[in-house]
Amino acid sequence: MSDRLLYLPLGGAGEIGMNCYVYGYGPADQERFIVVDLGVTFPSMDGTPGVDLIFADVAWLEERKDRIDGIFITHAHEDHVGAVGHLWPRLDAPIYARAFTAHLARLKFEEHGHDELQIKTVSAWPEQITVGPFTVGFVPISHSIPESSALVIDSPAGRVIHTGDFKTDENPVVGEPFDRALFEEISKNGVKALVCDSTNVFSPNPGRSESEVIGPLTELISSLDGMVAATTFASNIARVKTLAEAGSKAGRSVVLLGRAMRRMITAAIETGIISDFPKTVSPENAADIPHENLMLLTTGSQGEHRAATAQLSRGKYLGLKMAEGDTMIFSSKTIPGNEVSVGRILNAFSEMGVETISGRDEIHVSGHANRPDLALMHEIVKPQVVIPMHGEHRHLREHAKLADSNGFQSIVAPNGVGVDLSGNAPRVVDYIETGRTYLDGSIQIGALDGIVRDRIRMALNGLVVATVIIEDDEPLGDCWCELRGLPETGLSRAPLNEVLEEDVNQFLMRAKPKTLSDDDKLEEEMRRIIRRTTQEEVGKKPEVQIIISRLSS
Repeated sequence: MSDRLLYLPLGGAGEIGMNCYVYGYGPADQERFIVVDLGVTFPSMDGTPGVDLIFADVAWLEERKDRIDGIFITHAHEDHVGAVGHLWPRLDAPIYARAFTAHLARLKFEEHGHDELQIKTVSAWPEQITVGPFTVGFVPISHSIPESSALVIDSPAGRVIHTGDFKTDENPVVGEPFDRALFEEISKNGVKALVCDSTNVFSPNPGRSESEVIGPLTELISSLDGMVAATTFASNIARVKTLAEAGSKAGRSVVLLGRAMRRMITAAIETGIISDFPKTVSPENAADIPHENLMLLTTGSQGEHRAATAQLSRGKYLGLKMAEGDTMIFSSKTIPGNEVSVGRILNAFSEMGVETISGRDEIHVSGHANRPDLALMHEIVKPQVVIPMHGEHRHLREHAKLADSNGFQSIVAPNGVGVDLSGNAPRVVDYIETGRTYLDGSIQIGALDGIVRDRIRMALNGLVVATVIIEDDEPLGDCWCELRGLPETGLSRAPLNEVLEEDVNQFLMRAKPKTLSDDDKLEEEMRRIIRRTTQEEVGKKPEVQIIISRLSS
């Protein structure tokens, strides 16, 4: 049986977020594996109410955990590292990351009580780590968080370059610059596949440098009266630093608001990523500083309900309030799908008289390569095949078309599609059942378990709880109904619970002993009557819970 080199995305190929990629080498169904990234995506009240986090379903990997030789994390964004604390016990393999990412991963392990020695700190290229049939190196690359890395993945079948998230910024303010010569060097002996970020494939102009943001932000903040707050991704340390410097230059005291913001800056200082972050004051001490002399840096640029930005829009956060004449700056791009939650916050600030500034190109540059930058990476690496990843399906397809137009083979491989890279042309060889795992409170549940579906149904249609007591196969007293999420009164102008009780009690009085003695039949008939009557009264078919208590003499 011949060996094969397998590429299999379980998350991140067909969506932006929840990254989890698998590489395997060996005979089919006997491969040794490495995993690249274990990330999360975030829930919405519309589709996943009550859910705390979402990550890839790793059941397929878990069944093969004895063949996993290592987990490699490209960088410290939550959509790449956020699930390590939750999923590691199911995979039980050593984790490899550079110092900054490893530091944050250990904090996650600490929260979950895992063995922090399982996280190995590695140095940048040319250091390489050999695990099983793979040799892996971390190649510095520019992104919006420090120590981002592309991975050079060598196996007996050849070299793969997995870009991770990247941009071609040669002056990124914080973090390492894009080094074209380095990528030419690692590609010169041939690259089997370039597995490449697709996020900004629809952006037609070359990407701009982070260094271009400093001037406009400083000028903007200096021109504003009242208190100024600015929100961006907490992990975009370069932007947070730029905002803090702009606030300091404008004579303002800088306050970090939000646990993620403080954690990121602390980690960057402790690992030596930054050494000259402007002085900050605590929220408690900020209360003694004149309102117009404050600059708040807040989490929640994507409209997260519990983050500092959202709480400020609802009134106050840690004793700090925004008021008419103040300004909130969104120095970030809204991720597709978050427009409604961000818009809700913008409107809330507007109602408060707070000016909002968002969507200005001069105060934000993306951390991802635009279309011309992707074409440049193709040209530098000259791979045998380009495999788009990190994007919705339309991004993957467009990226493949871009590669084809420049003379490179390509293949679109969304989550669950296994591709054999060992020949001269990529071949789809596997289709894996993939899905999502929800963190619901402190429990991991499957997306198809029905829990969230039931929650959505209750939210859409309401709930009726009907209780009946049966003694010796006869109703003891009347049924009673409790309503949740339904109007109290329907078309008949009578209280809805009383109408339901009347209809159910009429049925109970007429029901045959055979029905009254069978819980399943009784429950089925009561549910049918309650749903029919509620539909007639208020136009809803609610979720119904029947409680039957049986007494025996």
